[in-house]
Order: sequence, then C-alpha cells, then structure tokens
Amino acid sequence: MAFSAAAAGNLTSNIGKVKSGYNFWLYTPDATPDDEVEAKPVIIFLHGASLCGNNLSRVKRYGTIDAIEKGLRPDAYVIAPQNPGGAWNPEKIMNVFDYVADNHNVDYDRVYVIGMSLGGYGSIDLAATYPDQIAAAMAFCGGGSVKDLSGLTDVPLWIVHGTADRAVSVSQSDKVVASIKAAAGGDAPRLIYDRIPGMNHGQPARLFYRPECYEWLFKHSLKDNDRPRAEGFELSGDIFRNAYRQARAGATIASK
Repeated sequence: MAFSAAAAGNLTSNIGKVKSGYNFWLYTPDATPDDEVEAKPVIIFLHGASLCGNNLSRVKRYGTIDAIEKGLRPDAYVIAPQNPGGAWNPEKIMNVFDYVADNHNVDYDRVYVIGMSLGGYGSIDLAATYPDQIAAAMAFCGGGSVKDLSGLTDVPLWIVHGTADRAVSVSQSDKVVASIKAAAGGDAPRLIYDRIPGMNHGQPARLFYRPECYEWLFKHSLKDNDRPRAEGFELSGDIFRNAYRQARAGATIASK
C-alpha cells in the first residue's frame, strides 16, 4: 500500500551524519527490521526558503513531514533535508540519499523528489542532474538553476505554478518548460504543466497534504519501458480546499 493509517512509522532527526550533505529528517514506514521487508520507495521532500536554517524543527512547518504528522502514512522512506541557505545542491542531496540507502532497504528504481519554491528549484535541479536515478518529480512554484535541463526530457515531471505568484514569477516555470520542449524537439510527453490562473505563491503548499500527489509519484519506476508519464489528476478547487482535512483523515491508497 502507498499509505496506511495503521502503520505509524518512525520519524528521526539526523544531524551531522553526512559530511558533504545536509541535516535531515528520515521517516521510516514501519518498525520491522529492514532484512524482513521488501525494498521500499523513497520520497525526497525539499522545502522552500522560509524553512532554511540550522533548526531542523523548521522543516516540519509545512510539507511532507507535516503531512505525515497530521495523519498521512506513506509506505516509503521520506527524506527531508534542511538547507542552511542558498540554492539546493543536487550532489549534497544525493549524498544524503546515499547515506539512507546504505543503511536501509530502499528501492533504487523508485526514488522521487517533491518540492516547493526554493524546493521547487531543487526538485528541478535534482531531476535534471540525476535523470537516471529520479523516477519522477513534482515541482511547485519554482524554476531551474542548473544550466543543463535536457535531462528532464527523460523524467516524468509535474510542474504547478500560479500566475498570481509574487514571490517566484510563473515565468520561471515557463522557462523550464520551454527548455524541456526545446531539448525534446518540441514535444514533452513526460511533462505535465499546470499554469493556474490567479493562484498565489502559498496555495500549492496544500498539495503536499493530498495523497493523490504521492500516488502519482508511486506510479513511476526506472524499470518502466520508455519511462512513460502517468496521467495526472485535476487540480480542482476541492483538491486545495480539503487538503488538510484529507491529511488528518489518513488515507489508504494502492501504490500501483
């Protein structure tokens, strides 16, 4: 199952564990010893600039870890690093992933990244830098920082950005989309781009609390022939209005 209200999981802080990486939260889906369970997917959550710093508790203010604490129970490892400041560094993020992978039974074919604002940039940059390791990505109200975005043509990617965003202009996502289409020769079959009229910078944060987002990620694997992009779901008003209520209710959703 992708989510289980019965499995409480375990959330641990990890400080100073990865020298060339970040401090991070790690959610493990259950208390069963790793050698007794099958390999599980990994979700990497990248926060925005407001959560940067050296106090790891800030990372709980919104996003995937907060959604878990409100009631969602992903049957996956969740890595939530804290950026002390500046742009996310893809290599440092992957160093954290490697540390987790060395100590847990992870499914290397099902590693996902999801982020917002600065974390949206981080999600784009990570997927572009490691397209052969990231099975799918979601980026909300961000953009791209790395020079070469051509790797994104190989990654199932869902971008969400509002036209009323005053913190990060929607033009930043427009540029990423244009780069992907140019690299792909005009067509981008692995891309979903929801450019939402009137949406501000904060509203996409509610998507972290919707199990549908994680369900969409879980539909992708590096083992898939040609790595097709799964169909998305409609980002209707109810999706945003009922997000926190949905998280608190808990959810059981099949991963395939």
